[in-house]
Amino acid sequence: MTTIKIFDTTLRDGEQSPGVNLNNLEKLEIAKQLERLGVDVMEAGFPASSQGDFDAVKKIADTISSSTVAALARANKHDIDRAWDAIKGAEKPRIHVFIATSPIHMQDKLKKTPEEVIDIAVNMVSYAKSKCDDIEFSAEDASRSELPFLADIIEKVITAGATVINLPDTVGYTTPKEYGAMFKYMKAHVKNIDQVDLSTHCHDDLGMALINSIAGVENGATQVEGTINGIGERAGNVALEEMAVTFEIRKDFYPFETNLILNEIKRTSDIISKLTGMVVPGNKSVVGRNAFAHESGIHQDGVLKNAQTYEIITPELVGVTSNSLVLGKHSGRHAFKDKIKQLGFSLDDDKTAVAFDQFKQLTDRKKEVTDDDLFVILMDVQTDIKARLQYQLKNFKVEYNSSTSPTATVSLITPGLNTIEGQGTGNGSVEALYNTIEELIEEEIQLTDFTLSSVGKGKDALAEVHVSMTVDSQPVSGRATAQDVLEASLNAFINAINRVFIIQVAEKE
Repeated sequence: MTTIKIFDTTLRDGEQSPGVNLNNLEKLEIAKQLERLGVDVMEAGFPASSQGDFDAVKKIADTISSSTVAALARANKHDIDRAWDAIKGAEKPRIHVFIATSPIHMQDKLKKTPEEVIDIAVNMVSYAKSKCDDIEFSAEDASRSELPFLADIIEKVITAGATVINLPDTVGYTTPKEYGAMFKYMKAHVKNIDQVDLSTHCHDDLGMALINSIAGVENGATQVEGTINGIGERAGNVALEEMAVTFEIRKDFYPFETNLILNEIKRTSDIISKLTGMVVPGNKSVVGRNAFAHESGIHQDGVLKNAQTYEIITPELVGVTSNSLVLGKHSGRHAFKDKIKQLGFSLDDDKTAVAFDQFKQLTDRKKEVTDDDLFVILMDVQTDIKARLQYQLKNFKVEYNSSTSPTATVSLITPGLNTIEGQGTGNGSVEALYNTIEELIEEEIQLTDFTLSSVGKGKDALAEVHVSMTVDSQPVSGRATAQDVLEASLNAFINAINRVFIIQVAEKE
């Protein structure tokens, strides 16, 4: 079996998904979970893009020890310097340099000749190599590049010091036959190709990211780049959990394996879904809520007799567990701390105390407290940003009946610890609350997306709300959970507004 390295770009390419906006604590929490998952490389971000991204990459690089931490850089000295400054404290740092190589990109975007592109690539790989031993070079839009030119530039950047060569299907255009042939061509025509790892990076615009990535591996690639849940720009990237489970289930056919710890897949998927606000479709393979559900009578009968009749993947393989009662109203702090460890969280004493108090409050209102409930509490506490909030909810109420529009009253605490109160109406209760907030604060708000889902089952399930909006033209997202739908909706709205100020503080620092 050949071990295929997993390069996770959830924190870079994944965060470029429309509407996704993570703060530094959330990025760090995702990075720690990716390390628990066993990714070989995590691309922590693009340090030259903003001060906030630089700070996040640096914090991740200073924290992660077992995975390689990569930082993206365009082929120029400024980007490379920023990338190195961000990751130089990592146990295993990597600078990821890229430049476009397709005719359309070179002519229309870069305004460079092929010869100029080669010179830039060679010089910048060499410059990066002077700072860091591990250098990845990406030929952007490789799948639409001319193969002889691609082979030429690859050979030269390897000589300049590249240790990994990535051949992306940047726009999700290619087919498995074409993509595999590109790797086969490089293996045959680049004389020093054996000195590097070859990497795939496939987008899913035509729904072929997984099979294209596999085609690359079958033709010599030893690293696969992608994201958890397949998030990313446009239609997203290859879903790494699908790749890993495919190799595990069909090891009779594919002689490949990965270093991923498969029973951490579901937890990783859930964390990323909750923090990004990108809900996993119910029918999503491997991690969707229906992946192991059977409604057809024939299917149910077969599964009861022998699960393998209709289940090729066991829920336990990817870490799916039943939501049985785990802790109750009379559970003490010791049992609670043990459960925190079981769920894979590491909280300091102060955050443990806050989480325990929230758990106790929940047991007063909810008969059964499940792993999902605890997961939400722990995620909220772990990524808590209240210390830097600009607005805090004091109280609210909504009044309505079937013949009148809802009227909302909201009280907020401002940064100066003053209380402001307002009243507003709307076509629905949530709209009335949001209209009231907009009247109370100075910022200009445009709501672009609202998602409501439940955590667990039953009438006492927690409500989880994700919102996307612009605040003074700054795109942000917010999330919140509560037993009351209106409370969750209101807190998610305020959470999103406050993220603008957190971004501003980070940029000033």
